[in-house]
Amino acid sequence: MITLRLATERGHANFGWLNSYHTFSFGHYYDPKHMGFSALRVINDDSVHPQMGFETHGHKDMEIISLVTQGTIAHKDSAGNIRELPAGEYQLMSAGSGIFHSEFNASDTEHLKFLQIWIQPNSLGGAPGYQQKSFGEAEGFTTVITPDGRDGTLQIKQDAALIQLVLDQEKSATWTADSKRRYYIHVVAGTLLLEDEIVMQQGDGAKIEHLSSIHFEKQSDHLKVILFDLP
Repeated sequence: MITLRLATERGHANFGWLNSYHTFSFGHYYDPKHMGFSALRVINDDSVHPQMGFETHGHKDMEIISLVTQGTIAHKDSAGNIRELPAGEYQLMSAGSGIFHSEFNASDTEHLKFLQIWIQPNSLGGAPGYQQKSFGEAEGFTTVITPDGRDGTLQIKQDAALIQLVLDQEKSATWTADSKRRYYIHVVAGTLLLEDEIVMQQGDGAKIEHLSSIHFEKQSDHLKVILFDLP
């Protein structure tokens, strides 16, 4: 079963310095039909003006993933991490028992665009953690996040995985799924034909349940998708 979530139907908040589209209920946007999916709680598509950003604020018991699509994030947190996150790199911050952080646009001239993703952990408390890594733009599927951090992936406190799919030279790819698990896909760039029948554009998402395989076919020169494997 596939349930489509169109980009044009997402929640929207514009604060001047921040323009954000919410796949699931967040902040002032509330829709009881879109409260999350499995352990996936937030996908915010954020655009931040130059020299602006999120002032220091706290989180607890949440796995927070950022993927920059344009520009660079300047990150600072109460665990002592002071880092820059450029376009294409993944950041995973485990809030654990509590962490304070700020995220700013590192540029004086360019807008920052990034996906902010929250996944609920399966264990509470513990020391906060910070991980950051580039996984490049290799053709096909690249596993980015896993529960055990295997093969150089970022490690998350949940029975979940994040997989990146890039199609440039190849036309299509198929992911072998577990029909007992749930999957969510989000189109980062390009146009996707899902399961030979559903056309999806940038910002569109889809809940996937009870399928043993997921077929992706690009309908543009370049396609980038993130796939969540969820309990």
